[in-house]
Order: sequence, then C-alpha cells, then structure tokens
Amino acid sequence: MAGSVSVVLPQILADVAGGHTELSVTGVDSVRAVLDSLAAPYPILARRLRDETGRLRRFVNVYVDGEDVRRREGLDTAVADGQEIIVIQSVAGG
Repeated sequence: MAGSVSVVLPQILADVAGGHTELSVTGVDSVRAVLDSLAAPYPILARRLRDETGRLRRFVNVYVDGEDVRRREGLDTAVADGQEIIVIQSVAGG
C-alpha cells in the first residue's frame, strides 16, 4: 500500500532540492517511485541521483530505514508509510 515517506538529503544536495534537506513524498511504494516523484519538482536533483539509464549513480547511496538498497532489491526496494529514506552522496577528492 502506498503511503508517505520522509526523504533526508545531505546539505550538499539542498541547493538542487529547493533548499530542503528533508522532503515528504506521498503515494509511493518503492524507492524508484520516490525518486520518480522527486524528478518533476527537482529535475537537477534527479540527475544528481540517477544516470541516464535510471540507475543510481555510483557515488550515491540510498538507505531505507538504515539498510542500503543495493543490498536489497535496489530501486525496487519497497517502502511503507512512515519509513525514512536517507540519501548520501559520497564526496571524492584528493
């Protein structure tokens, strides 16, 4: 059943998410649906999170209630009402 989930973003992505570090998304049942719903209001954020094929970018990690979606069903990982999704974008440098 689709519900409302909280999406927590790092400060580095706030500028492409309307200044927000936390967003609420309703009517979703998977991580893919969450990211799809963020694409319309925040297209630059969407491009920062997924590549042209729709896959998570290499240095983007997404967690549902603390568990890495790559260790579960990837973007098809189910989400339920009240769950928290945390997005972490790795920063590389040297």
